[in-house]
Amino acid sequence: MNKELLQERKKMIYDFICDELYVPMKAKEMAIVLNVPKSQRGELLEVLDALTADGKVEISGRGKYVKSEGKYLTGVFTAHPRGFGFVTVEGEEEDIFIPAAQTNGALHKDTVQITLSKNSSGKRKEGTVTKILSRGTEQLVCTYEKSKNFGFAVPDNPRFAQDIFIPLERSKGAVSGHKVVVEITDYGKNGKKPEGKVVEIIGHINDPGTDIMSIVKGYDLPVEFSQKIMKQVENVSNEVSAADMAGRMDLRDWQTVTIDGEDAKDLDDAITLTKEGDLYELGVHIADVSNYVQESSALDVEALKRGTSVYLVDRVIPMLPHKLSNGICSLNAGENRLALSCIMKIDEKGSVIDHTIAETVIKVDRRMSYTSVKKILEEHDVAEIEEYKELVPMFERMKELAAILRKKRMKRGSIDFDFPETKIILDEQGKQLAVHTCRGGDAYRHRCKLLETRIQKSRPNTVGDNSPQPNRKYYMHLKNLSEHYAHQVSREILNFCKENQAGIIVLPDYDQN
Repeated sequence: MNKELLQERKKMIYDFICDELYVPMKAKEMAIVLNVPKSQRGELLEVLDALTADGKVEISGRGKYVKSEGKYLTGVFTAHPRGFGFVTVEGEEEDIFIPAAQTNGALHKDTVQITLSKNSSGKRKEGTVTKILSRGTEQLVCTYEKSKNFGFAVPDNPRFAQDIFIPLERSKGAVSGHKVVVEITDYGKNGKKPEGKVVEIIGHINDPGTDIMSIVKGYDLPVEFSQKIMKQVENVSNEVSAADMAGRMDLRDWQTVTIDGEDAKDLDDAITLTKEGDLYELGVHIADVSNYVQESSALDVEALKRGTSVYLVDRVIPMLPHKLSNGICSLNAGENRLALSCIMKIDEKGSVIDHTIAETVIKVDRRMSYTSVKKILEEHDVAEIEEYKELVPMFERMKELAAILRKKRMKRGSIDFDFPETKIILDEQGKQLAVHTCRGGDAYRHRCKLLETRIQKSRPNTVGDNSPQPNRKYYMHLKNLSEHYAHQVSREILNFCKENQAGIIVLPDYDQN
């Protein structure tokens, strides 16, 4: 049943149970009293289960439904490798500690019902799992080990501390050392281990690429796009049409660059910078993806679900199909592209005194890399300066403005975490050859500054004017960062987001040489 109908029926049944004339009864007895036909008794059970999960209704030892006296709480269990865990309860400021002896068979991500312990030894509340309302995990990536008459699978996720028993006939022929996807068929109880079956063999632990695919499967990362989505993408043009450009501010004659890592394919932001007198005019241009992704379409729903592109050691799992992310929505040099632009006037103290937000058409002059900009600004490489001589004055202005903005940020208490980045080099077989470390220098700090200006752009009335706020979506959601391991985002950036109350942002690429 839909949510509205469920809520309506929950209220009706709860009011019935709370009535002073109500006597505890089983689901079958309740169905008879309420004249619920046999064909709809499953729906009654669904309502009663929902009320139980909410903690409003309890089931007595005789299986009868009664109004909860408030002694039960419902939340999600987070397991620890050492056996204990924590339950997150909506409305509670702190998680509730569950000792190992009181988990009562709960596994990581299970929704559980708990009671609070009266004699907690520490400051944190403690509790006991009294009932497992729903299981949070159905499949796990494991390493398979074969014995003579059976097998067992050791979960990759250390929060699942128990091995899973695999009957030999349900092993799909897996051998010791195979990475497998296991579906749990019995979660076990009273000291009995969980039982499962192998549903997919990823590969042997010594085979190239098996470790990466284990990560993909372990985090349930979507690799392919559905046929419905790909059909939608087929209708997208490879070039910006005159109709698309109509009514937009034309900035194609502005000197514009992108700055990314050498390996980057989807170039989603560009920058322009001029100076007149004491005022800098900074333009930050974001690829206007929403022009090609209709709201509530299959592609829009899939992009929201993915939240971000996922960068692994040897591949990228894109948030949008390549035709969009690497094509019409990528700010490739020499191509007309649609963008959302924030054009800011900044004084020599780093204050934004005016800004305009507009739908624009841009054309990037050069595709720059962190390495090239670093050579120009820090190493003063003669060959690199000659190669990009028409852009060098703009890069020098960028360095000036970045220093001004950084100084202002430091006065507000910001900490500059300039940690070295790592890049893993693989051979053709996917085996590690080397790990390179590097620092981003001013070129990378510039990208962080791009992020800051994007966030400023997302905040209405930054300087008190009434510039229109285009109704556009950014396709990288801050709430998803904890669920996707696409980027190692610096703490400075996260703190900036919190400080500025940014709900959604677009992150810079982190790949660099």
